[in-house]
Amino acid sequence: MNKVKYFTKEISYIKDESKRRDIEYLINLLPDYFFTIPASSTGKYHPKFASTNNGLVKHTKVAVRIAYDLFETVNNFSDNDKDLIIMALIMHDGLKKGIEEEKYTRFDHPLLVSKLIMENVKNLEMDIEDVRKMCTLIESHMGKWNTNKYSKVELPVPNNELERFVHRCDYLASRNYLNVRFIKLDIE
Repeated sequence: MNKVKYFTKEISYIKDESKRRDIEYLINLLPDYFFTIPASSTGKYHPKFASTNNGLVKHTKVAVRIAYDLFETVNNFSDNDKDLIIMALIMHDGLKKGIEEEKYTRFDHPLLVSKLIMENVKNLEMDIEDVRKMCTLIESHMGKWNTNKYSKVELPVPNNELERFVHRCDYLASRNYLNVRFIKLDIE
């Protein structure tokens, strides 16, 4: 499976060439199931387009596109921060059902993704500060929904504008009223 091809457009939004190579490396670490499952097993928390085959990929693409479009209105982010936001959004749900596909969504999936990235940090070109920053963006993407009655894990909440921005993009991409049209797996 050519995993990188799923995110060719989103990778093109990243300005730093070395970060493009890094995200391609990280995408290749994601389990195959990520590229085929719906974004939500129940369909309650995502729009119709995300409840289909490849739904999690579609949700991810919409979250990245929202960020990319909002960059036009938010001028206080550096190019480096924008690159890290895009990278974090591509990866944020990458282990939604665990390393090996489990039956249910793993509530701690943001921490699993962060751990996977940190375990592979030696294979990345980014400096450790950028890797850590990207990981905090991923870890806090659930926002105020950072606890779960079925889990003892408490996820971090967004503490700065970058973290809040990533959370908002993910949140907006999950709204049921969205009707994003796709041609195959590309946003129309």
